[in-house]
Amino acid sequence: MNKIADVNPNVLKAALIGGEWVDGNGGTLDVYNPHDGSVLHTIGVCSPADAEAAIANAKAAQPAWAAMSTIERAQIMRRIHQLFLERAEPIAQMITAEIGKVITDAREEVFEYSAPSWAKSAEEILRHRGLSFPSTQERTRNKRLVMNHRPLGVVAVVTPYNFPTDISSIALAHIAAAGNTVIWKPSEHAAVSCAMLADIFKDAGLPDGVINVVQGKGDVGAALVDSSDVDGVFFTGSTATGKKIAEKCALRPHLLELGGDGPFIIMDDADIDAAVEGAINGCFYYSGQVCTSAERVLVHEAVYDEFVAKFRAKAAELKIGDPSKEDTEMGPLCNHDTLRRVKGHVENAVAKGAKIEQFGKEEGLYYPATILTDVTTDMDIMCEETFGPVAPIYKLKNAEEAIEIAHQSGLGLIASLWTKDLATAWQIGEALPHGTVNINETSNYWDQLAPFGGTGQSGVGRELSQWFLETFTEKKLLVFDLGGESYSRRAEGGW
Repeated sequence: MNKIADVNPNVLKAALIGGEWVDGNGGTLDVYNPHDGSVLHTIGVCSPADAEAAIANAKAAQPAWAAMSTIERAQIMRRIHQLFLERAEPIAQMITAEIGKVITDAREEVFEYSAPSWAKSAEEILRHRGLSFPSTQERTRNKRLVMNHRPLGVVAVVTPYNFPTDISSIALAHIAAAGNTVIWKPSEHAAVSCAMLADIFKDAGLPDGVINVVQGKGDVGAALVDSSDVDGVFFTGSTATGKKIAEKCALRPHLLELGGDGPFIIMDDADIDAAVEGAINGCFYYSGQVCTSAERVLVHEAVYDEFVAKFRAKAAELKIGDPSKEDTEMGPLCNHDTLRRVKGHVENAVAKGAKIEQFGKEEGLYYPATILTDVTTDMDIMCEETFGPVAPIYKLKNAEEAIEIAHQSGLGLIASLWTKDLATAWQIGEALPHGTVNINETSNYWDQLAPFGGTGQSGVGRELSQWFLETFTEKKLLVFDLGGESYSRRAEGGW
């Protein structure tokens, strides 16, 4: 299969600017199918100058979009939701073809997460409340203090390949619903699935220029971040890139969701069968290419042998292969950069004494489900994000050691903790330096209406639901003096 049928040829162009698909000045880029290495399609690529054109268009469109009534913006978000559902199956198939996510998980992404984000953003913006405050400085009731919210203006959105329509939909929907306009740079590895989503906007009645798309690589994203006409930035991706963005956004709002270290902690009183199921998901869902993956499995020595035996048996049952087949459970890695990092971490661990067991064979971008035992904390795989289908299992002495190891990476996105004791769960959960701690739940669980984000090198701010609105709107206070009787401005005296 070299081409995906029934794709609007416009979505292969370099940019959506002002509601029209246009060619870019950055040449073209081949997008490969990670399953078999074939070229799926050739897309147009933007130059930094094209990015500037998109920014100018977004800036021109923003005042009218912000002036539109809240209910009108909400209605457009709802129409995008409905059209997305109608077109979701071809988008899911394109996700599978472009990034190797198995088709059942690709459908979960578009139907359960991506499309509903647009309707959820409508409800959030309708409920984005202001506040009123009493006058506390003067002896009068003639003052009124009212706080509301205003959009930032133009926001750059740069999204990764692993959840191409989910992460982007959450960001785009909430940022736009709040009255901002957007320039979106999707991952070049998922360019067409994202363009297929963007092709919905005009049909749903979104005004031209509210959401613009620029295809390309890092230079295009850098052009967005560097522009003085961009008022805020949303980025999901590597910690290294996130640090560069943060440096450039010192005086601009930014929301960064970066890497994770995924400590998956199993205490001696845990339900081992449940923990095994959770770890299989945590380590091997989308071949481990998830920021919330179980990157380090820390198992109490009292249950270590039982866990490893049961985990090994489950890993051996995984069906690895063509991600377009309905019964496949794990497909290939998305690209060669990811493969090199995974192989490097595993080779480093084995060289330092880890024992390796693999299920499946390495071929092309396929990397086997891999278990490492006898791991030590000085191995790269215990210090850095691997982003692949590897389970390094560490034998743990006690809760104190688990907490110590969890602090070592400097990352702090999601941790998973398995114990039947409420006090243990509470005490360890509070001590872990992570934005979220899932108790008796896999690390790859998050709720779309709860705050999501990390600490330390895992990011800045919180996304999802109302927390997007907190970052990408500004609080504005209006102070009124209604006049009336004169009064003393000295509430306490002593001026």
